[in-house]
Amino acid sequence: MRLPVGADRGQALPLFIWVAGAVLFAAFAFFAFAQAAIARNGAQSAADAAALAAAQDERAELIEGLVDAIIEEDDAWLDWLNAEGSVGAGAEDAAVRLASENDSQVTGFSRVAIDGNPASRVEVRTRYSVGETVIPGTESQHARAESVAVIVPRCQVDGESVGVVEFSCEGSGDYSFDADSFSEADLPDASALFMVHLAG
Repeated sequence: MRLPVGADRGQALPLFIWVAGAVLFAAFAFFAFAQAAIARNGAQSAADAAALAAAQDERAELIEGLVDAIIEEDDAWLDWLNAEGSVGAGAEDAAVRLASENDSQVTGFSRVAIDGNPASRVEVRTRYSVGETVIPGTESQHARAESVAVIVPRCQVDGESVGVVEFSCEGSGDYSFDADSFSEADLPDASALFMVHLAG
């Protein structure tokens, strides 16, 4: 006994609604994962920028220490050239500033060593959340990320000299200065003395 055509349509309608609902839920779930990925990328960009800013600030302090040591004819200039000088808290301040400019906040900062070279590790948390989605709780979730920026000395000293500061730098050549007439303007660009890059 055959059912009326209208009955077939009546049976198909619930199935159609269920399939359409499943497809819509999958689409919204995919959108939620996309929002989370965007938030994670934003957090990572903020962490990278903050770590680089910290390392660049520390590099500037190393150069300042190098200049002062050369002018004072202090043999400690070798330590500064090797990125072994003692620096202040400016690096962390620079990281906080850059993170803030990227709508994030620094939740952790530390100085570490990577292959014997000084580095800044920065952890950040976005100020914005993932946003409301079909997945409960995302409206209160914030993305987190960390990044490490390394300072690599590019110069080395060959032998010892009295009254003269001499060193050679990878990629830029040899330099020689008379300590008595030296000024900061005599130094090459900061990037010639120290390379700054993200670890990994």
